[in-house]
Amino acid sequence: MLELIQITNDPDFARRCDELGGFRLFVDLERLGKAERQAGRNTFISAHALDDVARIKRVLRRSKLMVRLNPLHEGTAREVAAVLERGADVLMLPMFTRGDEVRQFAALVAGRAPIVPLLETASALECLDDWIATPGLAEVYVGLNDLHLSLGHRFMFEPLALGLVDRVAAAARRQRLRFGFGGIARMNEGQVSGHDILAEHLRLGSSSVILSRTFHRPEDVLPFEDAVAALRQAERELALRGAAQADADRVRIAAKILQVAAALPPPR
Repeated sequence: MLELIQITNDPDFARRCDELGGFRLFVDLERLGKAERQAGRNTFISAHALDDVARIKRVLRRSKLMVRLNPLHEGTAREVAAVLERGADVLMLPMFTRGDEVRQFAALVAGRAPIVPLLETASALECLDDWIATPGLAEVYVGLNDLHLSLGHRFMFEPLALGLVDRVAAAARRQRLRFGFGGIARMNEGQVSGHDILAEHLRLGSSSVILSRTFHRPEDVLPFEDAVAALRQAERELALRGAAQADADRVRIAAKILQVAAALPPPR
């Protein structure tokens, strides 16, 4: 069963996720350079604060709490200490470009919590083999939104269609690390449906996925819990596919992704 990652600083919503089981809650403290990178794009920039770590941790009974810090900088040691003091279970390192950044971060954490490197730059992908064996890593997560921009692609799922996510999945398996990628929309929504993206998660042996904002819209007739139940039902059905069907789905989904990408304007 995929671990569903929910970004939130709302304790009541976090408690609802925790009660469902199979969730990881996610507090996002990344700020450095983020607004500049995502200017003019319809992307989420959180307003989470350090004290949200403790607020979310207090309500969790079954779920782990992951905190995304800033990219490695002179204040990283203080950030690591602060979030661990407030109860973070897992630490995420974003926007690294070199293997030595991952190793420096791991040295600062010093085994106090599992680390998830967020692969979201072309340089991090290029030097994958240099950092993926770093002691202290628990999971490799591919952030498709920033990665596709770094690669000059038009559509966030192009790295999936082009086999780049397959490469990361294979490298993670060799190191016996967990692996996840991207975000996922509700099953019947998205330029490429959430159902198709879920199919690719299962084909690749993914263990986690971030739920998109489409899952939690207060105005929806279909409540959050029902949308999650629909994902779980689709997950059970897709798990019954044979290898030939999974590969046929891969070809079909890749063609759909590239079709969507071709209709989009070139990257700026």
